Amino acid sequence: QVRLVESGGGLVQAGGSLRLSCVVSGRTFSDDAMGWFRRAPGKEREFVAAISYGGGNTNYADSVKGRFTISRDNAKNTVYLQIKGLKLEDTAVYYCAGRTYPGYASTEADYAFWGQGTRVTVSS
Repeated sequence: QVRLVESGGGLVQAGGSLRLSCVVSGRTFSDDAMGWFRRAPGKEREFVAAISYGGGNTNYADSVKGRFTISRDNAKNTVYLQIKGLKLEDTAVYYCAGRTYPGYASTEADYAFWGQGTRVTVSS
C-alpha cells in the first residue's frame, strides 16, 4: 500500500518561512517524480511545484517562483517544499503527490498517489 504523509504545516506570519516534508512508503521512491499542490479556501486545487525522479529537473507555478524550492532525498524517501517570503495568499492545504513515471508533471491527472495534506496558514 502506497502512503504519502505530509508534515511541517502551521501558522506563520507573512514574510516567514516553512519547510514541508512528505515521506513516501510502499513504492520505490527513487523511480517516481513527485509534486506539490495546494488548495486555498474556496478555490480549486492548483499545482505548486514538481521534481523529477532524480531531482535534476524541477518546475514551479509562476506564483511561487523564487520563493518556493522543491527538493528530494531519495535515501530518506522524502520530498520537501521550502517556502520563503510567505504571503497571505499562500494560505492553503498543501498536498504531496507521486507519479508512476520519472519525469515531472504539473496536472493533477498525472499523479497517481496523494497525501492527506498539511495546512499552512499565513497571518498578517
